[in-house]
Amino acid sequence: MANNITTFTSESVCAGHPDKICDQISDAILDEVLKQDPKGRTAVECLAGDDRLIIAGEIGSSAKVDFQKVAREQIGRLGYTDPSFGFSDKSPINCFLHQQSPEIAIGVKKKGAGDQGMMFGFACRETVHLMPLPIMIAHALARKIDSVREDGVLPYLRPDGKSQVTVEYRNGIPVGINQVVIAAPHKESVQLSQVKLDIFKTVVKPVLEGFGFKISIRDLIVNGTGVWHNGGPSSDCGLTGRKIVVDTYGGYARVGGGCFSGKEPSKVDRGGAYAARFLAKNVVAQKLADKAEVRLAYFIGAKKPTMQEVETFGTARKSQKVIKNFMSKILDTSVAGILEGLDLQRPIYLPTAAYGHFGREEFPWEKIV
Repeated sequence: MANNITTFTSESVCAGHPDKICDQISDAILDEVLKQDPKGRTAVECLAGDDRLIIAGEIGSSAKVDFQKVAREQIGRLGYTDPSFGFSDKSPINCFLHQQSPEIAIGVKKKGAGDQGMMFGFACRETVHLMPLPIMIAHALARKIDSVREDGVLPYLRPDGKSQVTVEYRNGIPVGINQVVIAAPHKESVQLSQVKLDIFKTVVKPVLEGFGFKISIRDLIVNGTGVWHNGGPSSDCGLTGRKIVVDTYGGYARVGGGCFSGKEPSKVDRGGAYAARFLAKNVVAQKLADKAEVRLAYFIGAKKPTMQEVETFGTARKSQKVIKNFMSKILDTSVAGILEGLDLQRPIYLPTAAYGHFGREEFPWEKIV
């Protein structure tokens, strides 16, 4: 059989990326609400720009939260403590939060969905996490960039950063890494050639070796224009929910119509996506198929999905009937069933807001039955 050689590229971003700052503030607020009120309802959005943060959205809860305090704690934790960056934990914050629409609340109170939409969950055998390889490597690179900065290994790095990896496939099997791209802002006093060498040695090489791959330094691009000193929201506006492809499968599989961060799980954009991933992962983990995509859809107030399908891309080892019966046994995909079955009404969401929502064993939707 002739070799069919293709490539696939995925990207991730560091925790200090402007969009991720907003995601983490939104989810930190959600967690504060859920600590006080497990049935609290939120849809919190943030906008980060030059020396300014705006928090807006809806909350239906009795919880008392100091929104500015939560936001400043997250901004400082992410390394934005120097006002010279043009955005810091001292920047002005404006809050525009209101009560959840009663027209939405009436459906949620009856254990229905807090939004309409479609959700997709995916799993495959490319990694031990049952996730596509490109996005898992991209996340690992982004996390490592952050760790070498935070641990003082490369103290000249500044918050913000991105990673990108191109994986080569032969007959659908990943066989090598063609290229890695890193974007990392750094102090002006350090030359790009030194930054590239340091990142290759401390970030790229160990991460790729952990996945069983390697590249030469000539296949690494760092800061494509040759200069990046000033990162963060003062250079590039940040928004909650703008990284849904990074948050899910890196473009390798379909994603739904809504983001996750800032939304409590009755918002099925989030809870439904977690349920779909749980089902797809367990179908693959139990060797019912080598690749699976689970599809769900709801309308506002719907107690059960209006669509529930599974696609196995010709890799099924059992019949559709067996696979669907298995799925129905491990999780009830009504809104109430998802909340209870995955134990989602608790403060677990801040850690999801950087380095991806899937492929990380600490989350309940990643558990194998």
